[in-house]
Amino acid sequence: MDKAIEIKNLTKSFKNVPVLKGINLDVERGTILALLGPNGAGKTTTVRILSTLIQPDGGEVFINGYNAVKNPNSVRASIGLTGQYAAVDEYLSGYENLVMLGRLYHLNYADAKKRATELLEQFDLVEAGGRIAKTYSGGMRRRLDLALSLIATPPILFLDEPTTGLDPRSRLAMWAIIEQLVQAKTTVLLTTQYLEEADKLANSIAVLHNGTIIAQGTANELKDKVGKERLEITIAEGHNFKQAVSAINGQAISSDEKKRLISIATSGAVSEIKRVISLMENHNIEIEALSLHKPTLDDVFLNLTGHKTTKESEEE
Repeated sequence: MDKAIEIKNLTKSFKNVPVLKGINLDVERGTILALLGPNGAGKTTTVRILSTLIQPDGGEVFINGYNAVKNPNSVRASIGLTGQYAAVDEYLSGYENLVMLGRLYHLNYADAKKRATELLEQFDLVEAGGRIAKTYSGGMRRRLDLALSLIATPPILFLDEPTTGLDPRSRLAMWAIIEQLVQAKTTVLLTTQYLEEADKLANSIAVLHNGTIIAQGTANELKDKVGKERLEITIAEGHNFKQAVSAINGQAISSDEKKRLISIATSGAVSEIKRVISLMENHNIEIEALSLHKPTLDDVFLNLTGHKTTKESEEE
């Protein structure tokens, strides 16, 4: 395997509080690894170490074959970084932002202008290229931010929650751009709070929790950990929800009393569904609705970490 990113026993603490406790990850060249985890899991700290913004306490990091501690300048020449917030100069136009950063990357003026024009076309910003960035919508600013991270055509790209705050249409547009980058053999490490984003884009997913990697694999491999199917039952109003959860006897992978909803891992066999219905009938609990679903990454996330997704938590 040709590794673009190698992380070996990476550790980091802040004020004697461990944030990373010895994580190990490899990212194959030309693929996307999605790093998932609840708030405070250490995702952004990991990205900051990989991009040489902070140094680790222990372990080794190799980016494009370069040691991130011993050869930080070589690493910086190999990467692009898009953080959680658009890092653009609001009082320059999109074109001027790109040309300025191109010059900072030591492109000559002609090459910087050429590259800026190419990126405006690639990111559908040609019409807006002459306007100051302050007038851009959120989606346009994020596209410009991603374009800026590609000014020097880096082989490796770190995306730290690149679609946070975008509307669904803008998020889909960003997904399409990221997929195009990977088709062009760019390696991407993506942190995200949208699990459908990881499901859609990532070749491999790693779940970070309390500073350690607790699961890694493809989306389908992780989904298999919580069962082939997910049975959802809605308990009728006026019936004892807690008693219904208790009747399932520890088989629920999640429950939401507010929505009166219980999710249960199942093989999907008719006999299993009948058994759940019989359990409810035996406890005189009425089922209002019942449905069968394929497991999602939300189920994986909750099953592995005991947390709802960041997105769900914020909406509540």
